[in-house]
Amino acid sequence: MAMKPCCRILFHGRSPAFFGFPSPKCHYPLTNSQSNFGFNHAHNRKFYSNPPRILGFGGMSDRARKPFCASSLNWGQSRVLYSTCNGGVDRGVHVICRVASNVKNYASSVETIVNEKNFERIYVQGGNVGRDEESRVEDDGGNVNKDNSKGLHKVEVLNCGKEESVVEKEAWKLLQNAVVSYCGNPIGTVAANDLADKQPLNYDQVFLRDFVPSALAFLLKGEAEIVRNFLLHTLQLQSWEKTVDCYSPGQGLMPASFKVRTVPLDENKLEEVLDPDFGESAIGRVAPVDSGLWWIILLRAYGKITGDYTLQERVDVQTGIKLILNLCLSDGFDMFPTLLVTDGSCMIDRRMGIHGHPLEIQALFYSALRCSREMLSVDEGSKNLVRAINDRLSALSFHVREYYWVDMKKINEIYRYKTEEYSTDATNKFNIYPEQIPHWLVDWIPEKGGYLIGNLQPAHMDFRFFTLGNLWSIVSSLGTPRQNKAVLNLIEAKWDDLMGHMPIKICYPALEYEEWRIITGSDPKNTPWSYHNGGSWPTLLWQFTLACMKMGRPELARKAVDLAEKRLPLDRWPEYYDTRNGKFIGKQARLYQTWSIAGFLTSKMLLDNPEIASLLYWEEDYELLEICVCALRDSGRIKCSRGAAKSQILV
Repeated sequence: MAMKPCCRILFHGRSPAFFGFPSPKCHYPLTNSQSNFGFNHAHNRKFYSNPPRILGFGGMSDRARKPFCASSLNWGQSRVLYSTCNGGVDRGVHVICRVASNVKNYASSVETIVNEKNFERIYVQGGNVGRDEESRVEDDGGNVNKDNSKGLHKVEVLNCGKEESVVEKEAWKLLQNAVVSYCGNPIGTVAANDLADKQPLNYDQVFLRDFVPSALAFLLKGEAEIVRNFLLHTLQLQSWEKTVDCYSPGQGLMPASFKVRTVPLDENKLEEVLDPDFGESAIGRVAPVDSGLWWIILLRAYGKITGDYTLQERVDVQTGIKLILNLCLSDGFDMFPTLLVTDGSCMIDRRMGIHGHPLEIQALFYSALRCSREMLSVDEGSKNLVRAINDRLSALSFHVREYYWVDMKKINEIYRYKTEEYSTDATNKFNIYPEQIPHWLVDWIPEKGGYLIGNLQPAHMDFRFFTLGNLWSIVSSLGTPRQNKAVLNLIEAKWDDLMGHMPIKICYPALEYEEWRIITGSDPKNTPWSYHNGGSWPTLLWQFTLACMKMGRPELARKAVDLAEKRLPLDRWPEYYDTRNGKFIGKQARLYQTWSIAGFLTSKMLLDNPEIASLLYWEEDYELLEICVCALRDSGRIKCSRGAAKSQILV
């Protein structure tokens, strides 16, 4: 007999109040239908998404902040457990929220003052939240909240009438097989789905950054349910109290990944558990800085492609955005507008000498700030946050454009730098020693090209070319139009070095010899021209495609995609490639790597749908150039250099 799911949420432990809201006395609707997620290649690309299966969320359908019934989600504490009862009767599904592990309750709390006019005063405060009595919300699944589906039935993804190739059909089948279900509903895709792999480690988990190309492929295909479920479930996982040596990360942190585990509850009962990893199990025990940034970027993409903006307008989603922003915008000791992060906290998740202010994080940070500025509901309480976003955007864009950029002209300037300059008018502001210019750079960089360096710190410039940071700087307009054009000119001029037999190098050049030993710690996985150390990653194709389409160079993207299409299916869709030209499958690369598959599919669909691709990138925001955040401007102590940046834009 088929089971009709009914749901129960049990909150216990710390106060279940939702950022200052009292526990509600109302019920929340839950759909009782099972997902029919799949791929129908013949359908007309319209999609109809059921309301979200995540429990305890009430929908927000407008920006007026009308009275609502708040969820009693215990942010940072709750764990969602689904258990299916057997025995031939409709016993239903039980959902229990509780602390995920046996770690102690050592964590920062979030105190929020919320009302209809003031929603933004969120700050981290030390100490513990007082415990409260258990509160329970039950729903039999009979009612469905239609507000969360508003606008979905009007969305139609364009169908170009182009028949899919054999390779594309294989890729779609593999992507479908990688889908992870939670309570019968699609929630994400595993990192790799090689059935022959006997030691998957964490490749059988759903990674936030890895799912982004999969999500875009689904959205472009017209399958939005899995993306919506992913966004809402990962939001509920935000800010758990996972610890390393009894120390908790900052409030608002998104997990690097999560796994759906099935564990026995009692006789004839099983429960599905969402178990997140915030870095406490990762190699090196590093928390992911980029997960929250990718989540915000994907949230915007969902709204742009589907036209369903009710998701980002929900109060829980708005709160999730603000928590991430507060974590990123919090004051610290750093003097730079760039984010200070440790090694291994992004796609390059092992020691590779990128600690400090790596370009990849700065580009994603800039993109997330621009996304947030679009999506945040502006009211009296959010003015300060919006002002902080604008100020940071202005300062960050100027800082990166001015100090990270190198071309032949800039390298010649650095070559003649004077050192030990002390004044606000110093030319060599970061005390860079000319001897840092590597020998390979002068002969490698083309006359009509340039790029943004990988990192900038006092007395240190990392001149390596990091692909993801440069591509996303183009996509987000972190670089000037002239700089963005020069980056693609460099990639075209150095095609053999950066593309080779398989697009596209994650960085160039590789660390070798003594430099590799010192910087990587003799990492046997990041050997020269392997993995993060100069390996080739097919998943970067979709970001390269998006950058090329923005700059009016789709032929470059097609050339790279055609190159990958010939090899990826023959090589069983590996994670990465080794050697200087990308000839060999990576020595430790997983096969049937999901984001290699999804990156290829997304690239193909973006090229076929340029009007949709245009929704995913940003044009230059000239208003940012008018916002000067130089605190010394009014005092007359220094001359503001904002005009120089603006003149670069107009060239």
